[in-house]
Amino acid sequence: MSESKRKNFTSVFKAKVALEAIRGLKTSNEIGQAFGVHPTQVGLWKKELQEQASSLFDTMRGPKPVDPSASPERLYSEIGRLKMELDWLKKKSGICLP
Repeated sequence: MSESKRKNFTSVFKAKVALEAIRGLKTSNEIGQAFGVHPTQVGLWKKELQEQASSLFDTMRGPKPVDPSASPERLYSEIGRLKMELDWLKKKSGICLP
């Protein structure tokens, strides 16, 4: 059997195709033929670009504020994971420390 590899498109290529579709000068079929992409995929990329366009300008410039509540939770979970690993290693090595 012939194995066909999936095509992986870069984000730049997807944006170019989606912008062409948003312009509306050509149909999805024409765009698909020009770029070698299925017309359904053109529509999906166009829809995705339209949905995410508003979030492009939401971010403010400058350093992002640090969320103080997220950091302790992450640290406590890391401490718990490390304690479990240490206990497991002690058990496997046969070391019994009080």
